[in-house]
Amino acid sequence: MKIDGGCHCGFIKYEAEVNPEKVIVCHCTDCQTLSGAPFRSVVFAPEEHFKLTSGKPKVYVKIADSGNEREQTFCPECGAPIYASSVGGHPRNLGIRVGSIRQRDQLVPKSQYFCKSAQTWLSVLESLPQA
Repeated sequence: MKIDGGCHCGFIKYEAEVNPEKVIVCHCTDCQTLSGAPFRSVVFAPEEHFKLTSGKPKVYVKIADSGNEREQTFCPECGAPIYASSVGGHPRNLGIRVGSIRQRDQLVPKSQYFCKSAQTWLSVLESLPQA
């Protein structure tokens, strides 16, 4: 599936080819902290299927509890997250942040990870009043 997206302010823009069967939700505490949300939704794409069309993201390298390094890329202007990947090595697989994708409504999660870290109140969302 062809997608396009970018950051909130429009400085970063990209195009990519993704497999809509590779959409996940991650509940790990790193994703919660880095996204400012209770979970993060990601779709994976090989690096060769991702093309920046505008801007250059800033990179922050996060060292996981396992010792693995992960590049977190985001807009240097507005701070919006774009993707994460391993450091070095090729071919790399990019975890594109679904919230940055224009076609995000078509990317339905297929699995969840780190569910032990999930916020316990997520199950009540459907019963809350909607505006």
